[in-house]
Amino acid sequence: MQDGSDWYGAATATFGDRVAGAREALGMTQPELAERLGVRIKTVRGWENDTAEPRANKLQMLSGILGVSLTWLLNGEGDGLDQPAGEAGARLPEIRTLLSELRDIRADVDNAAERLARMENRLIEALTEGRVE
Repeated sequence: MQDGSDWYGAATATFGDRVAGAREALGMTQPELAERLGVRIKTVRGWENDTAEPRANKLQMLSGILGVSLTWLLNGEGDGLDQPAGEAGARLPEIRTLLSELRDIRADVDNAAERLARMENRLIEALTEGRVE
């Protein structure tokens, strides 16, 4: 692998972009990566959505599992993924815009799911409290 600074560099990609890109390049799903790291799927999603950051020990494991350098994961420098070839490189601005929009939508969906779970718990509590024993 080579330095993919044009595609995955600090100026053009986030930590989450690099994690997702490296995971996808290996053909690995989020649940598979979560299992290998011993974390929840929600944790991996948070990393890829740039809403959370891994602890140092998980960061080192992540680097090893994905086969990229720790420096590349953090700032896009060093041993990481190659820039995609062909048309994808030529359409870089459009692709980045779409990926950013997709990341925003995914974060919105995750937040909505958390709100639904909290509301469900409150309803269950209200039903439980309303029972006469």
